[in-house]
Amino acid sequence: MTSVWITGLPLIAGAAALARVVTRRGRSGIYILAAIGALLMIGAVVLLVAALTAGPAGAAVAVGAAKSAAAASGTSSNTAALLGAAIAVAGSTIGAGIAVAYAGAAALAAMSERPEVFGRAIVVVGLAEGIAIYGLIIGILLIGKA
Repeated sequence: MTSVWITGLPLIAGAAALARVVTRRGRSGIYILAAIGALLMIGAVVLLVAALTAGPAGAAVAVGAAKSAAAASGTSSNTAALLGAAIAVAGSTIGAGIAVAYAGAAALAAMSERPEVFGRAIVVVGLAEGIAIYGLIIGILLIGKA
């Protein structure tokens, strides 16, 4: 499980670098990023529908009758834990994004008038970003339980 996270880090860094390069193009770069996001969202929805409509996997039959029956009926506790992790991460990330938007704008406005409030302003923005970290920790704990 840990190797998946470590393998994904270069991909995340590359996506961040690509987003930075594309957004330098101005408004057209933002439209390109929005189109990429929309395509990824459509792909995720297609994968979700495929996963929800698929029958039981062949490996579930080999594990045992009880586990395969639970997998076929969808009453596994893994599904609830994974869904809870997704909701925790998504909700906290959206909330942190909104909080950082307002706190960051207010911090920049305050720093433009009084540059000496830089340290306090960054702390407030960091506290707002902490919301996403808390959601990520809850998501990791729930995935560990699954």
